[in-house]
Amino acid sequence: MSRLGDLLRTERLRRKMTYKQIAKLSGVSEGYLKEVEEGKRIIADDQARRILKKMGLNEHTEPGFSLDDIAATVDLATVKPTAEAAPKSARTAEYAPAYSDAPEDKSVTGSVWLDALTSVLKRVPIYNAVMQEVDHRLLPILDNRIEGASPDKVFFYTVPDDSMRGFRILKDDLCLIVPASSPVDGAVMLVATGAHRFLRKVKKMDALTVLLQSYDREYAAEPCAVPDATFLGRVVKVEFAL
Repeated sequence: MSRLGDLLRTERLRRKMTYKQIAKLSGVSEGYLKEVEEGKRIIADDQARRILKKMGLNEHTEPGFSLDDIAATVDLATVKPTAEAAPKSARTAEYAPAYSDAPEDKSVTGSVWLDALTSVLKRVPIYNAVMQEVDHRLLPILDNRIEGASPDKVFFYTVPDDSMRGFRILKDDLCLIVPASSPVDGAVMLVATGAHRFLRKVKKMDALTVLLQSYDREYAAEPCAVPDATFLGRVVKVEFAL
């Protein structure tokens, strides 16, 4: 099956709807729906979204997630008992009245597992060197935290150059940043001075002075007064492409 086919099948079974009911609501054939669920036909994201909406799924229950993000979480084992209902029940459902084409504001709220998705996964933005969002990653939330920080405060920063290559951080690597407004001794931090942002390894000299260390082709260290710099966060993880 395709992921979107899995998603449609899961929602159909969860709502105990038949192919005939969904076909009548969405204006597609029963055969087409069956082939999509079985992975024999490809369905576009926008068409899958329209069918799900006709089934009663409100889009506001899936903030920040594409249908592919959501479909990746589908586990058909959770709906197997519904799919294997006794023949008599299935026959009764087949001749049940079709869902009425009621106004959308009266539709059923999104599925339980979709609502739960936002409590276990967080859409974490990826920023470039000028802090414009260019992409995102889905990260797991554990005990309401990501890497010990509030999920709403973490972000990825795309490394703009090789000034930290001596510390094994290269251009275009993704650094996961957690909040830290004060210098952390020994940490690689995202620092801003004026309009410039850069990664540096921090060494605290005293309460008011830090050494900002870089290592491109050779090691360099620049003393900086703490009040003259803004510490935007601390690097806790680095992702790189093979």
